[in-house]
Amino acid sequence: MKAVVVTPGQANSARVADVPDPVPAAGEAVVDVIEVGVCGTDNEIVRGDYGEAPAGDDYLILGHENFGRVADAPAGSGLAAGDLAVCIVRRPDPVPCPQCAAGEFDMCSNGRYTERGIKGRHGFMAERYVESPDYIVKLPAELEAVGVLIEPLTVVEKAVREAQKIQERLVWRPRDAVVTGAGPIGLMATLLLRHLGFDVFTLDIVEPDSLRAKLVEACGATFVKSDQRPIEDVAASVDGGIDLIVEATAVPDVVFRCIDAVGPNGVVALTGVSAGSRTLEVPGAEINLDMVLHNKVVFGSVNANRRHYAAAVTDLAAFEQAWPGLCQQAITRRQPYQSFSEALTPRPGLDVKSTVSFASA
Repeated sequence: MKAVVVTPGQANSARVADVPDPVPAAGEAVVDVIEVGVCGTDNEIVRGDYGEAPAGDDYLILGHENFGRVADAPAGSGLAAGDLAVCIVRRPDPVPCPQCAAGEFDMCSNGRYTERGIKGRHGFMAERYVESPDYIVKLPAELEAVGVLIEPLTVVEKAVREAQKIQERLVWRPRDAVVTGAGPIGLMATLLLRHLGFDVFTLDIVEPDSLRAKLVEACGATFVKSDQRPIEDVAASVDGGIDLIVEATAVPDVVFRCIDAVGPNGVVALTGVSAGSRTLEVPGAEINLDMVLHNKVVFGSVNANRRHYAAAVTDLAAFEQAWPGLCQQAITRRQPYQSFSEALTPRPGLDVKSTVSFASA
């Protein structure tokens, strides 16, 4: 079958290749890939920054933001031919650690987990894949046009649910939120927080008439051009302070400004991974004093497990009901796999989410 592969650690090695058809083991389902979303992780793997091939292979099939249709499934699995499906990305380590043993493999503590399309397992940028039904989540037919957004939404589902759990310490319900970045993760965070009833400011450097800004405003959030109105100004305008910040830029300076800007008893959820070796001088004593005196919490969140996927399916359907067509607008490019490199080439100010399509393969 055809697949987009890389040689891990070798810059710019991405290519379309013929690879062996996956052979299902007993109890596994076969899924035909419809499309695969592209994100910064894929570009970093293509640059050779990281990525790990499965044992015995010298290549890695790229892609983790998957969406497909079941071709065949074992009896009693809850899946049937024709079902729309997404596949969970991470797998527990073989030891396993206590978290993985409890099904919380997104919280793996010994680092021996594997991830499809990233670390030790082939991804989904291929004509088909096989997988245990334990890691496949069924989607309703009405999500066919936007199903590829499920995986990035799961990242936000986990971060926001963890923030809510932390804030059970409070005697009131947090209501004011800021999202930094209006890319796919930031947009999904904005939609989820609006769905949950938060008043939301979403900050980005794109122009107010850009598609990203328009999508933010379309769901009732407030778009803020951050290089004209910094987060400190937004914080000063919020009575009682910002309750929750979802940081989705991974820009170190923005991260520390978020910690400073969040209000008393507030929470900052970090969802991005800062690349490179940039250093930053920060007022450490001042930050520590402020966090202690104001009961602030900062935590990092990565990946997701099955319950986050289930929540994403439910919430994406709710987004479609609340804001018809909005999520479809966020998928700005669908490139056939033969021209996958175009999907991997950002178009600043134009793209929100690009995908690589295998629908006509």
